[in-house]
Amino acid sequence: MGLSTTDLGTGSGQPKTIAPGNHVLKINSLVLEDFQFIDDAKHLVLNVETEPISGFEGFWVDKDDESKGRHNGQIGRIKASQYAFADGETKSGIKIQRDRSIMIFMQNLCKALEINDWFIAQDGLHQTIDDLIIAFNKTADFKNHYLEFCVAGKEYIGKTGYTNYDMYLPKSEKGKYAYGEVDGNKIMKYTEAIHLRKTEVKDVKAFGDDDSFSIPSKSSTDFSLD
Repeated sequence: MGLSTTDLGTGSGQPKTIAPGNHVLKINSLVLEDFQFIDDAKHLVLNVETEPISGFEGFWVDKDDESKGRHNGQIGRIKASQYAFADGETKSGIKIQRDRSIMIFMQNLCKALEINDWFIAQDGLHQTIDDLIIAFNKTADFKNHYLEFCVAGKEYIGKTGYTNYDMYLPKSEKGKYAYGEVDGNKIMKYTEAIHLRKTEVKDVKAFGDDDSFSIPSKSSTDFSLD
């Protein structure tokens, strides 16, 4: 493929991806991803997008099929939890079931999206948690429904030497939650000291597209039963 003269961004310096903070977002899809350090552990990832931005030229919806057009807003990948979902037992002896934990998250998400009837109707229909997530993407009425999110994250240095973010939803605390109704009073306010895990700053040794949408490598710190 030759050099592209039409995919150079907006020229405004506005990144095509979100960073940790408070955002109004819609969910484009959910994805279950294996966690490599624990057998059968999984991360549930929300593929999200901001409200449309005037004059903004986002990433292609499908880089292999440009007929699908571009995203109208910034996009991002947010883990449902900082830690992977897995079967196990906490230090205090409480049993943890991976699928039940994921379904509790899904139940709360569906309530926030006002599609809890869909979740209830799935009772007994799916053999695996993967099947439930596939069904959500195919049949749940969640698209174009915006929620307010507080997005936490962990910095990491990408291959080009730029700082990127492994993003996740923080735990609820003191009656405040990581997502919910837009302009509600129950959403956490992003605080960098609390919601951002910084990495050591290193000299840039290479240059490239600073808003490329890359997937961070997984680390063993992404799992906990605490």
